[in-house]
Amino acid sequence: MTHDLSKALTGISGILVTPYDDAGEIAPRKLAPIIDRALAAGVHIPVVNGNTGEYYALTNDEACTMVREVAQMVDGRAPLLAGVGRGIRDACALAKASAEAGADALMIHQPPDPFVSPRGTVDYVRAVRDASGGLPVMLYLRNDAMGPEGIARLCEVEGVKGVKWATPNPLNLARAIEAAPKDIVWVGGLAEVWAPPLYAVGARGFTSGLINVWPERSVAIHAALDAGNYGEANRLIAGMRAFENIRAEEHNGTNVTGVKAALIAIGQDCGPTRPPAAWPLTEKQQAVLDQFVKDNQLKGEAA
Repeated sequence: MTHDLSKALTGISGILVTPYDDAGEIAPRKLAPIIDRALAAGVHIPVVNGNTGEYYALTNDEACTMVREVAQMVDGRAPLLAGVGRGIRDACALAKASAEAGADALMIHQPPDPFVSPRGTVDYVRAVRDASGGLPVMLYLRNDAMGPEGIARLCEVEGVKGVKWATPNPLNLARAIEAAPKDIVWVGGLAEVWAPPLYAVGARGFTSGLINVWPERSVAIHAALDAGNYGEANRLIAGMRAFENIRAEEHNGTNVTGVKAALIAIGQDCGPTRPPAAWPLTEKQQAVLDQFVKDNQLKGEAA
């Protein structure tokens, strides 16, 4: 790997959508202008097969195709983080395919199995990493119920470089940071709105779905946080909060819907979302989104 992964993780992890064609099949090449604009704006690490990419709505074959196609489009311009997860065999198969495609690291989704155990998750992470041939790992935590010691055991697995912290519990994050190895990079996993409070307890960098639509604003927010200018960061976040508010509605069921509706509005149609995500936006949601696009003069072409 020629990129500094630890440094990239302290930047913006841009979670790419998965485009579909008119027949509902994946259409990865629609991402080309989105990736080009994000990288030109300064997004540090594109992510394929994340939740904004509707990972759980894809078949494993589709996810394998997505990582191969996105790796070609990124073409070494930035490190590529490849999401993997689900059952152990699917996760291992996708990890192997991601390594063969040229991904620089894995983002391992927290297993959604109803009978998951902390020590079983350690075994899961080890097996998935081994299947990739030893790619570095970022853990994706959406549930911190295993506690700081359980999280620390995961961070001690060989090859784990970072944690995407996607729970709205800054104090639990602080406890996990204290318990875990000191070289772990803790990434704010709840997008721009939650970045300041997570930064305040030790996170660095954040994930973003906004980068599909307005990467320049994400980069400006990151620059402000990196400089310790929370006032400027909060001002910039206020200007994109309407977008994130839409994504948080319906139990987060409009999370990807809002991004894809915005892409349509700026002339970069990547298709609808797949069920069980909501589609389309309600009239009220669409009106707010249209006003957001108009107020910020958003357009699809690269800046």
